[in-house]
Amino acid sequence: MASGILLISTNRCDFPYPVFPLGLAQVDTALRRAGHTTRWLDCQCDATPLAHVLAEYEPDWIALSLRNIDDVVFKRRETYFGALLELCRVARAHSSAPLVLGGSGFSIFPERLLELSGADFGIAGEGEGGLVQLLAAVEREATLDTVPGLMWREQGRLRVNPRRPLALSEAVGFPERPPRLVEYYLRTSSMLNVQTQRGCAFECCYCTYPLLEGRAHRRRAPEEVAEEFEMLQRLGARYVFVVDSVFNSSPTHVLETAEALIRREVKLAWGCFLRPQGLTAEQMGALARAGLTHIEFGSDSFCDRVLEAYGKRFAFDDILEASELARAAKIDYCHFLIAGGPGETLGTLRETYRNSTRLIDTVILALPGMRVYPGTPLFHAAAAGRVGGFGDDLLEPHFFFSPDLTADQTQAELNRFAAESPNWIVNEPNAAYYRLADRLRQKGVVGPLWSYLSLMQRVLPRPS
Repeated sequence: MASGILLISTNRCDFPYPVFPLGLAQVDTALRRAGHTTRWLDCQCDATPLAHVLAEYEPDWIALSLRNIDDVVFKRRETYFGALLELCRVARAHSSAPLVLGGSGFSIFPERLLELSGADFGIAGEGEGGLVQLLAAVEREATLDTVPGLMWREQGRLRVNPRRPLALSEAVGFPERPPRLVEYYLRTSSMLNVQTQRGCAFECCYCTYPLLEGRAHRRRAPEEVAEEFEMLQRLGARYVFVVDSVFNSSPTHVLETAEALIRREVKLAWGCFLRPQGLTAEQMGALARAGLTHIEFGSDSFCDRVLEAYGKRFAFDDILEASELARAAKIDYCHFLIAGGPGETLGTLRETYRNSTRLIDTVILALPGMRVYPGTPLFHAAAAGRVGGFGDDLLEPHFFFSPDLTADQTQAELNRFAAESPNWIVNEPNAAYYRLADRLRQKGVVGPLWSYLSLMQRVLPRPS
């Protein structure tokens, strides 16, 4: 029997720009293909309060998706799960429908958030298969033990099923996107998003991707990815961001995807995250011809000792080579850095700065402190006493700093680097940036704006 499901995207974060809720779109598509009906409430763009929605729509189920726990910014430490808890409270007051929680943010702290919210069910990990299976099991009054990632209360105790990454045959190929949401996100951020693969086999000490998606890379067929690009182009997109944790997990995947986009003559600019290792001039040339205009490198440090401590498994020479390849292909690129993590000292920070001067025409986005999440290598190292400890409740942001540095020292060094080199972006931009961003979007500028932020730092006062 078909059910009616209210899908709620709880995300309200719009920095650096609003992000289309791709995961919830995949869940929505899976539900519709299974014969259910759905309605969306997107807290980013829908002004109608949940209580009013429930007054006119009586769903059989309410599914809430939490994208992020916090902003991973040490200076601000803004959290987002409070909105989820408040929405659950309102839903309970105005509906008798069961509440199901999911999303990447929820999946990092599933037991804790299920307890705080009082929701009936939670699905940790990939949700489109689990939610469809949950609805089918409840309808048949069957056991819930086989629903992957499901947690629920039974006779006063919490039951938790193992997570299981979806096979490609089970996952939604490319999801449907509600037209009104497409219009909003294109207007406010200029871009939509695509996922070409799931899973991450790398071992960065702080990263939750392997926990959320598994370690095996499950890559979509290149022609299917190119077809989705074409669909987004028909919807009016002029820019797409590929949200894979690392797009270049495989040289074959890079080249075949680029070639598929070239064959179909897709006229979309796009960006992605790349690992600065193993790239070639052939790959960069193909990516540029396929429309790649922006690369965001997850470099984390420009010091080999720190890179080793972070579990990156590449060196600064790899970063330098990847940067030169991007520059030669005329692709804009930036590097994300995490300052103050395991192995960091004042000396390694200053080595990172010295090495940064060898990178030409790049933007460097640096944050102090390494956010600690449960289940990561950093978490286990702390639990084993190999690095500094922390409290039990990591739901509120806790940041690791090397015992050889304080947070103030790390921030002061980053501020000094930014004062000496405008291509270093540290902490939040000031209000002038947001005004400029609005003007650029109104003039039709698409894609990330970090290169403009670097330019602004040359002429505008920096935030304190």
